[in-house]
Amino acid sequence: MPRHVLTLDLKDDPALIAAYDEHHRAVWPEIEASILASGIHTMTIHRLGTRLVMILDVAHGFSFARKAAADAADPVVQRWEALMARFQDVAHDGAKWREMEEIYRLGGI
Repeated sequence: MPRHVLTLDLKDDPALIAAYDEHHRAVWPEIEASILASGIHTMTIHRLGTRLVMILDVAHGFSFARKAAADAADPVVQRWEALMARFQDVAHDGAKWREMEEIYRLGGI
C-alpha cells in the first residue's frame, strides 16, 4: 500500500495550537467520509510544537489531484479547510501540506 508523509507548520501561538488539537479530537464525520472516499485508508497526524507530520496510507491509484478536485467541490470540506487555515502557517508559495522526501528506510514497511 502506498504511503505519503506530509508536513505543515502551525502558527506559533499556544492558544491556536490547543484549539487545533481540540478540533482534531472531534473531526467532522463528513470530513472523515471524504478522506476515506478519496482512497486514503489510514491517516495519522503527529505534532511536535508547531510542526505537524501527516502519514497517509492510500489505495493504489490514489491521486492528490483528484482529492483536491473533490475537496474543491465539497462545501463542507471547504468550510473545514477555511477553519483550519486560521491555525496553519502557510508556506511562502501558498502551499499547506507539503510532501516530505523519504531519505532512509529500514525494513519492509
